[in-house]
Amino acid sequence: MDMLEYEVNHLRIKTNGIWIHAAELGVQGSPLVILLHGFPEMWFSWRYQMRFLADRGYHVVAPDMRGYGDSDSPPSAESYTIFHLVGDIVGLIDHFGQQQALIIGQDWGAVVAWFLSLFRPDKVKGLVALSTPYLPRSPIKTTETFKQLGEGFYISQFQRAGRAERAFARYDYLTVMKKLLLINKTDLLIAPEGVEIVDYLETPSFLPPWISEEDLQVYADKFQESGFTGPLNYYRAMDLNWELVGPWQGAKILVPVKFIVGDKDIGFDTAGTRDYIHGDIFRSIVPDLQVVVLDGHHFINQEKAEEVSHEILSFLQKLSPD
Repeated sequence: MDMLEYEVNHLRIKTNGIWIHAAELGVQGSPLVILLHGFPEMWFSWRYQMRFLADRGYHVVAPDMRGYGDSDSPPSAESYTIFHLVGDIVGLIDHFGQQQALIIGQDWGAVVAWFLSLFRPDKVKGLVALSTPYLPRSPIKTTETFKQLGEGFYISQFQRAGRAERAFARYDYLTVMKKLLLINKTDLLIAPEGVEIVDYLETPSFLPPWISEEDLQVYADKFQESGFTGPLNYYRAMDLNWELVGPWQGAKILVPVKFIVGDKDIGFDTAGTRDYIHGDIFRSIVPDLQVVVLDGHHFINQEKAEEVSHEILSFLQKLSPD
């Protein structure tokens, strides 16, 4: 980590009306790769892929997404629609003077990457999405679809402003990060009735080999500075997103895509992800698609860093064989 910290160039970029912090490795003018993290993370989640890709001639940029880390965090959930999030990344691409970028996204970063590819395919040379597949628009509002899962479903608990923040505040930040980043449950995250999801999640007694106490402390220190409201606002804007993306009902994502997921990801079997990603519907709306299933959990880019890095590289090299 010390060596990576020494080499990384930290930038503060004005885009879409806010300031975004981004970490950068590689030479400007080389093919631009933008790495988009998910919840509850920051640019640091891509530390392995940044070094790997920069060493192979790519200009790699990993922002702290809106609301995270050292980027601006508007207070209102209405400032976290998919249009705001995609606009941030369009501005980032423009900042570096590039017409297109190779986009890599995981979890919420994958959601943003999918919609960037839908709204502005001219900006996307290719997409690698991790953990979160693109889903057709539901006929009813997003949170309405979750009601059948009960009040304990984590996304439902995240909806009310302040609720999750108060629950998280009962623990120190390092414990919260351990609970959230080291989830090894494969079922959907649903707490028993009357129990907050952060209380339901276990604090592991030992760490897996892919992350250290020092790595977790990096996250804890940054969230102690920036808080959780910005990240939780992504969930609180989900119904507004549903309303706004109506014009793209049935639209296809036509850029080249590789989708990577762990076979022990949350809900991979119990929520039907396995069947969906291998089925006809997914391929019909993402026709230029490769699917890769790895042995791993949700934060697959860290847990299986080398495998994921090579999967990304092979995809990028096929897009630009020269």
